[in-house]
Order: sequence, then structure tokens, then C-alpha cells
Amino acid sequence: MKRPPRPDLLIVGAPKAGTTALHAALAQHPEVFVSRPKEPKYWLCDGAPPPAWRGPGDAHSQREWIWRAEEYAALFADAPEGSVRCESTPFYLWSRGAHRRIGEGLPDVRLIAVVRDPIDRAYSNWMHLWSDGLEPVADFERAFALQDERVRAGWAPFWRYRELGLYGEQLAHLHQHVDPRQVLVLRYRDVVDDPRGTVDRACRFLGISTGAVATIPRDNARAYVEPGWRPRFLGPAVRAGAWAGQFVRPDVWRRASAPLVARLAGPDAGPRPHLQPEQRERLVPGFTEDVRLLERLTGDDFSDWLSTESRGAFDQRRSASA
Repeated sequence: MKRPPRPDLLIVGAPKAGTTALHAALAQHPEVFVSRPKEPKYWLCDGAPPPAWRGPGDAHSQREWIWRAEEYAALFADAPEGSVRCESTPFYLWSRGAHRRIGEGLPDVRLIAVVRDPIDRAYSNWMHLWSDGLEPVADFERAFALQDERVRAGWAPFWRYRELGLYGEQLAHLHQHVDPRQVLVLRYRDVVDDPRGTVDRACRFLGISTGAVATIPRDNARAYVEPGWRPRFLGPAVRAGAWAGQFVRPDVWRRASAPLVARLAGPDAGPRPHLQPEQRERLVPGFTEDVRLLERLTGDDFSDWLSTESRGAFDQRRSASA
């Protein structure tokens, strides 16, 4: 009997924690079929369009969400028989509603969550939006402190710099709806430092052959945009264009915005600066209790996340470990 067209694997998060890199690596495996688009966001919805988010670029972005059941099923219709069908939406780990819908709709699904130092993750999240011209606040800590105000204003989940890194709370809730034995938690540092071993661990979890993927592609980090005249003058143009992009096909604004976003960084863009120890020291207390919860749930040690050392972006970490 032909299998119903639905995923066998969800890479559920976290945003800016290496999900894109892991997805790209598994896409190279001959026994894995990955969806296009990578992030359909279907389980964030409940048979209805996404909410009318109001942050910069949100209205354009949500046009790419796939919320109709028949369109979601079509993503997996061409999967070879016997393949592991995968999609990767990094907001599923955060979404309590997605946990319930996944548990009810995909009782046998396997889930992989990739977690990253929550402060480094938040910084990367801010850097992503800042470098795309969407984040109007040039100071990371000040933008971080605006989370609650932005939530009240109806900004989309990607703007929740602190909340997206509370993996302990998220995993505890997920376990209420999905058998913990169906959930694999991987670390971002292992994706970078031991790509072959990390992919093989995922393959063993999925019951497919190991040794088929040797490398993990670099993640989708943005070029660093130095605060100054470029973001001050070009940023508003990007945000205005992203607002107007809601009235055209999503690919139209993506193509049209690429040259403008590239100009934000300028020709001499260097690596992003590391967070300073004093910055991390101010932010660590907000994550300490959740890190301890994550340790109890997984049995792993995450105490390094409570240090004042920033470990940097994907390419910086890879260079350091080379």
C-alpha cells in the first residue's frame, strides 16, 4: 500500500542553530527526500492562514507559509518509496501549538532539534535581521530587551530573541505530545566540530545507513553590516520594500531586494564581532534556570552556555577547530 504523502522526519529547531546546515547535509543522503521549500511552516498553522504579523518584513515572509493540507501533502508526493521524507521548520520547537498538532497528526514522526548556546543564538538571530536591513535597532542588547514590546505589537516569532532560546521549556512541552524516544537533540557545536559524526548519529536515529554524508555545508550566516550611514539610509528602504513585497509573489521581492541588501554590508564587510564577556554576563541569568531544565531532560551537560565566552559564528568556529 502506498504511503500517505507526509513527512517521516521534522527538523524542528532551533532558528539560527544549524538546522539549515543539517537539512542540506541530509539532503545529500540517498535515502532521504527533503521538501522544497525547506521550511513550509505547516504545523505552525491550524488549517488557516498564519496570523497577520506586523514586524518589518513579516507580511511578505508569511506569504511563503504553506497552510493548506493538499499543498503540504504535495511536497512529499514525489518521494521515492522507502525514503525518509523530511522537512525543516525551525520554529516548530518553539510553538506549543505545533507540538500538539504534530503529536496528533504525525504520531510516528521522528524529530531532530539542534540547540545552540542561547545567547550566541540570539545574537546570530539579531545579526541575521540586522544584516538583512529588517532590524532597525543597531545595538544587540537594546533589541534583545525589546522582545516583550514587540510581541505585544504582533511581530512574528523570529523577533523573539530570548524566547526562542528557552529550549528546556520547549522540550518539556514537546515531550507532553511526542514520545521522547522519537526526539533527538543535537548540539550546534557538534554540527560544526564533528559534522560526519553528527550526521551519522542522525542517521542511526532514523534507521538509515551511516557514512553516506561526509560534510555539512556552511550555514546561512549573513555578512556583517557595520552600523553607520549604510544601514541608516538603506535600512528604511529595505523595510519599505519588504512591506510592499506582500503585494507581489514572494520570489519577486527576494530577487529585487538582493542588490540592496548586498549594499548594506558594503564591499569590505568583515566577520561579525564577538559578543564581549560583559555582554554575556548581563544576559546569562535569564537563561540559567532553563539551561538546568534542559540538562535534566537530556542528561547532557550544557554548563558551557553559562560562561562569559562567546563562541562565534559557524565559519569562525570552523576556522578555530580546523
